[in-house]
Amino acid sequence: MENQVRVGIGYDSHRWSEGRRLVLGGVNIPYQQGLLGHSDADALIHAICDAILGAIGEGDIGAHFPDHDPAFKDISSLLLLGQVREITYSKGYRVANVDATVILEQPKLRPYIYEMIHNIAGALALIPESVSVKAKTNEGMGFVGRGEGIAAMAIALVETIETNGRF
Repeated sequence: MENQVRVGIGYDSHRWSEGRRLVLGGVNIPYQQGLLGHSDADALIHAICDAILGAIGEGDIGAHFPDHDPAFKDISSLLLLGQVREITYSKGYRVANVDATVILEQPKLRPYIYEMIHNIAGALALIPESVSVKAKTNEGMGFVGRGEGIAAMAIALVETIETNGRF
């Protein structure tokens, strides 16, 4: 395989839910609500998984980790991201970098960004400088602005794995 780079984009959204933990980027964030989902509902990690899977032509997170499978009930999305890394390797690629944005009105994420970046980098075997996480509000517009849920977007660059001194 000649040297290739590929790009994928990912998106996820989850609605707020009482009685759930808020987990983003693998970080437990103190807040009065969590996100509704089959796994830990980490919309940030789910968007990153979809971006990577898209870059390697492997569909989306639901194709690999279906929400009807009890094996994935309440699972840490960081574990799923590690499995996505393994799928990526098996296809002859490695993740080069990830850039992601979480869109939510509350809570403020700035105090947690550093830990999120380190969690994501660790799961993908990257240096932290290869991962970017940002948080934005939706300025009161749409379902996010009305406080119904959050959204996350991500883009990932993958490249062929070097073998025998050549790409």
